[in-house]
Amino acid sequence: MTAWPLAAASRPHVIAFGSWTSVKWMVGPEQKNTVDLKIRGLYIDGQVREFTVGAAHDITQTIFAVQGATRLNDALPQDSAAVAHWQWERGGWLLVNRETGHIAALNLPDFDSYYSVGSWYRDYFAYCGISAGENKRYAIVVETGKRKPIVRQAFGQAPKDAMPDSRCAAPVWARQPARVTFSASGEKQSATYAIRDHAGAVSTEEHAEE
Repeated sequence: MTAWPLAAASRPHVIAFGSWTSVKWMVGPEQKNTVDLKIRGLYIDGQVREFTVGAAHDITQTIFAVQGATRLNDALPQDSAAVAHWQWERGGWLLVNRETGHIAALNLPDFDSYYSVGSWYRDYFAYCGISAGENKRYAIVVETGKRKPIVRQAFGQAPKDAMPDSRCAAPVWARQPARVTFSASGEKQSATYAIRDHAGAVSTEEHAEE
């Protein structure tokens, strides 16, 4: 009888976050204002793979989501190469698999890492999207694993405030039935969307207080 070698058992990955560090984030209409942005490294098997901001959200026991942070090279062609010019800013959301150690970017249509504020419930992510070049605001709900949003409804004009998170307040979730309410920052406008099933059927309720 031929003895076939057994496949080596996959080694479990060690996934951990590093300590929080404050960096300067350039914001405002001319990027002359600074705010403290707290970042921390995402380590897989002892190696830093990404930098992240905010709390992670456990979608399942295996998968969690966390928002990334990006350091961009801000050097001009005429700047001296001996002087570093780097700027930190928020990035897109990432899906991390604890079993495989795989990191994937979450597909978020019209998501703006500067303006969009989002909130999680189960595997649903709700946020205010900003259309490129149209200055329109959208109430968007995505379900991880699906390519298209299950909710994408126009939600008024985006204000011209140039500060982060100024387009919309964080959406508020409720359960039984699952529903989410969007509220415009500084405005008496809101809209509620009930998630009827995983196929994306929704009912909406909109109201504006005088």
